[in-house]
Formats: sequence, C-alpha cells, structure tokens
Amino acid sequence: MTRKTRRLWIVIACLACVGSAAALTLRAFSSNIVFFMAPSQVKANPPSSDRTIRLGGMVMAGSLHRINENGTPVNAFEVTDGQAAVEVHYTGILPDLFREGQSVVALGTVQKNGGFTASEVLAKHDETYMPKEVADELKRTGKWDPRFGKAPDASSWDTMTAKKAGG
Repeated sequence: MTRKTRRLWIVIACLACVGSAAALTLRAFSSNIVFFMAPSQVKANPPSSDRTIRLGGMVMAGSLHRINENGTPVNAFEVTDGQAAVEVHYTGILPDLFREGQSVVALGTVQKNGGFTASEVLAKHDETYMPKEVADELKRTGKWDPRFGKAPDASSWDTMTAKKAGG
C-alpha cells in the first residue's frame, strides 16, 4: 500500500467513526425531544399517542372543570390558540397562577380520541409573561403583530368559545 492510499483509508475510517457517533447521538436525542404544538396543529396533524409534546395556548373561559377522585384532584379544561381547542385532562394540583383566559403550556400526550392527557401544567408567572412558543404561535396565526404593541391581554381571550375556536 502506498502512503497516499493508506492516508485515504485513515481519512475514510475517521469519517465513518465521526458519522457513526453523530448518528448514535442524534438517535438518542430524538427520543428525548419534546415538540411544542398549538391546538390547531394538534387537530390538523395529531402526533402518535406515544409521543410526548408541549401543548400551548390560552385556557378557554368557562372550560375548567374540577373533580376529586379518591382524594386526588382531576382537572379538565380546554386550551385554544384562537383557531382550534383541545380538551386537556390533568390529574394533580394545578399551579397557583392557573386561570381561565391565561396562557398555559401542558406537557403530555394526545389520546386517540383527540383529547390531551397532561403530566405537567405550567402557567404564566405574571401578567406580562407569555411563553415564547405561545407568542410565536399568536404571531404565526395573525392574532398578534409585535409592531403594534405588546401581546394581547388575557381578557381578550375570555369571550372565546369552543364554537368560535373550531372545537
């Protein structure tokens, strides 16, 4: 083998090792990636029921229902992005700042019936905060243009109904 050929084989071996390492790393990360979806995206293209996602939007006014099952709080509410609404079921205590008409991000899975089962619910922390994903979705759907001021106040979402949201 000439020196040039040996160098070529070493470069090819190194590229194969780096490519294999990158492929293994990406495969490991792909199972841990949690995507953000708005209710209209979930309705249009529901992910598989074994895929964990973050569902973000505003809690629809009048949609919160709380019951106790064997001493455990069970909550049902609807999350909307103004175009569609998804019913969310959460077993546990909701955050103190959770309210109807406020932005929320729920971590969980979409069920076969179209509902969403949340394992975690995150509420905004003050009156001016809005999760980046929710703000991006409001911009994308045309509900808010940052050139014309701050994000819409939660009170503007209070009058939204499931019929108006497409749910």
